[in-house]
Amino acid sequence: MTISPLAGKPAPTDLLIDVPKLLAAYYTEFPDPDDPSQRVSFGTSGHRGSSHDHAFNETHILAISQAIVEYRKNQGTTGPLYIGKDTHALSEAALRTAVEVFAANDLEIMLQKGMGYTPTPVISHAILTYNRARSAGQADGVVITPSHNPPRDGGFKYNPPDGGPAGTEVTRTIQNRANEILENNLKEVKRMPWEAAINKVSTHFIDYVKPYVDDLENVVNMGAIKAAGIRIGVDPLGGAGVEYWEPIAETYGLDLEVVNPDVDPTFRFMTVDHDGKIRMDCSSPYAMAGLIELKDKFDIAFGNDPDYDRHGIVTPKGGLMTPNHYLSVAVWYLFQSRKGWLEDATVGKTVVTSAMLDRVAKSLGRKVTEVPVGFKWFVPGLLDGTLGFGGEESAGASFLRKNGTTWTTDKDGIILDLLAAEVLAITGKDPMTHYAEIEAQFGKAYYRRLEAKATMEQKAVFKKLTPQMVKADRLADEMIEEKLTKAKGNGADIGGLKIVTENGWVAVRPSGTEDIYKVYAESFKGEDHLQKILDEGQDIVQQLFEEEL
Repeated sequence: MTISPLAGKPAPTDLLIDVPKLLAAYYTEFPDPDDPSQRVSFGTSGHRGSSHDHAFNETHILAISQAIVEYRKNQGTTGPLYIGKDTHALSEAALRTAVEVFAANDLEIMLQKGMGYTPTPVISHAILTYNRARSAGQADGVVITPSHNPPRDGGFKYNPPDGGPAGTEVTRTIQNRANEILENNLKEVKRMPWEAAINKVSTHFIDYVKPYVDDLENVVNMGAIKAAGIRIGVDPLGGAGVEYWEPIAETYGLDLEVVNPDVDPTFRFMTVDHDGKIRMDCSSPYAMAGLIELKDKFDIAFGNDPDYDRHGIVTPKGGLMTPNHYLSVAVWYLFQSRKGWLEDATVGKTVVTSAMLDRVAKSLGRKVTEVPVGFKWFVPGLLDGTLGFGGEESAGASFLRKNGTTWTTDKDGIILDLLAAEVLAITGKDPMTHYAEIEAQFGKAYYRRLEAKATMEQKAVFKKLTPQMVKADRLADEMIEEKLTKAKGNGADIGGLKIVTENGWVAVRPSGTEDIYKVYAESFKGEDHLQKILDEGQDIVQQLFEEEL
């Protein structure tokens, strides 16, 4: 991976977006429905794009919003629609467009009073809280965010009544209907003026902050954090949770300092990511350079991406923790400390998350539920309590309340932040120290992800793969133990291939938006072994391409 000379440095002026032009393009430029790159396309985290690319314009949001209205009606979802937005420049515009459609269609809609920002996990929490005692008239939600994507992007995602990310069948239905509406020049869209929409009796302005903050003590040991007197540093990275940290500190008496309370849609206060772009990636040491510089000032520090579904943990000695490392510590700690969880509650991980979690889980007598990439696969287990924890290598996770019931079914960066403080408060050691002890017990894991070019035809090969198509019986001088095209935890297609040996694994899956495929690999034997796994894994993929095309 090539590292930009700007990486880790303050963003120069010429990298900042022109907000007026971005917003003007949102309202005045229109997508071509015949161009695949300009159609509505729901990936694992909703529809994303930029107005400058004709991929996130008002036309898209009008069509998606009307499609969601129709989907809700067909599903019999008649409760309120909880709506949140992050701090990207296009989020406010998209929210207003969506509200004009939802109100015109007589939906009960719930907005943060004062038109403030609302994190993704707070919307999940609100949906689940409303639906807890209801079997009919259930709520669902919309979050307007492109997550950690650059400032020029916008995003729009739908959470059904289970509170989690919508599954593939749901998003496909909404996507296809939205594109039909685009093709029909928005004739089916019902819309009313903004002022009329917000003054309609079915539009409600509520406080999302207090109910969520007050409930935190039921998922994290806030009393222990207070009692330990831990000095906590928080960099909101200009995200949707910026107004949550002061109430959290006041409610629970925490010694917590917000090092940068600024919100600016250009994100001019960020340090530049590895590729020379501004990206609010709280798992990147380049994007988190500002907070890492302050690590010695605090006992523990953390940051989050703009919609707060991801976390980044910073310790005084080790700096920013690798996501896989922190997830391993979280599993090690939670499954020993949460006595209210089911004795057979499992550890949830995706097929590309570190096998260190498997080793930790085995030592604790817990089974692992391995699922395809996408947090939606954790939703059923988090709902019924059979999954204590679900985590992704991209720094997204959630876990159950202390009593073993559901907290959120979407990723929650806030509770993962606070858990790091709890670990330090209860054990006297920060998560980085604990991970060093885990490595000493289970071995050092070497993990890498890279990308390789692939044509549309080559990417299509991944969809028809079967384990029998892989002829190799060895990988990096070890016998292959498993060849997987379906996840072991739920039998769902992983959209690619995973090959497992005793001390390593490689997984490959195509990108949904680019002409590349992604390669993930891990070794417990060293960097040389990891490189051999990566090389031979890609050789296997190339052989499959040659045989199938």
